Amino acid sequence: MSLHQPPPVTDTTSTGECPICKSTRYMNPSLRFLVNPECYHKMCESCVDRIFSHGPAQCPIPGCKRTLRKHRFREQTFDDIKVEREVDIRRRVAKVFNRREEEFESLRDYNDYLNDVEDITFNLINNIDVDETTRRFEAYQKAHEKEIEENAQLAEEEKQPQNQVQLKKRMDRQAAAERQRQLQVASEARTGTAGITIKGLKAKQKAEPEPPVDPFGGFRFVDKYFALQNDHVWEGIQDTKKDIRHTAGGYDIADYTHRSLVAAFSGLGVFIADEFTERTKAAQDDEAVGTARADIGLKDAQMVDAA
Repeated sequence: MSLHQPPPVTDTTSTGECPICKSTRYMNPSLRFLVNPECYHKMCESCVDRIFSHGPAQCPIPGCKRTLRKHRFREQTFDDIKVEREVDIRRRVAKVFNRREEEFESLRDYNDYLNDVEDITFNLINNIDVDETTRRFEAYQKAHEKEIEENAQLAEEEKQPQNQVQLKKRMDRQAAAERQRQLQVASEARTGTAGITIKGLKAKQKAEPEPPVDPFGGFRFVDKYFALQNDHVWEGIQDTKKDIRHTAGGYDIADYTHRSLVAAFSGLGVFIADEFTERTKAAQDDEAVGTARADIGLKDAQMVDAA
């Protein structure tokens, strides 16, 4: 898409006439007009096939020197060609300047960023300092290519229904700041300057490494009443340990000995008398609390001071 204003041309398509072959909708009701976003000059579909089927060619409109390609022709969406061009420019600028609000330290910084983007868009639409604005636009696009692509992917994922695709886990703010710092350093080292300086971006901090995954959530199995030895002298264990039919599948004799010791010592840490005493004390406390509550309720019902 061209960012420059196309040369003026008399619009004959509003009357249903092609400016190239002079075909009209009166003679051909199925006549369809196409427009190329490179120069926004309209012509009929037959002229597009005839002129551009063999490759790129110059626009046939007098005074236009743009080179056009057939695959870029499309039907015009808006009646006003100026509106068509403005929408295309805004769409292209929005694809490049797609930073998100959470990337900035404050709402004011984000609004300043949006204001700068609107200034660039206004200049391109109204042909104000087009060369300088285009240079800054392309420099920013080249310097922040990876960030632009990542933000575009996030926006695309958010549009998809959650029941069809699960959104990827986003980086926390520290990880995002570190990623942004690395991209900025790499871009400045490659281009020397980013062309456009954005103020108010969040401070860069080094991301903390993620801890290893603990499948038990911090719970540890500790043997309290016995210690498992490396080898137990017992004929049944020794014979099984030497039998390849048991060990070929990965069976470990230590699992058997540990399970046997757990079964042997289970219950030794349970003291019925202590549990009975604690249970009786808890029941008495609950009864005392219930009596006190009933007494207070009775006094309230009789309009008596509970004190």
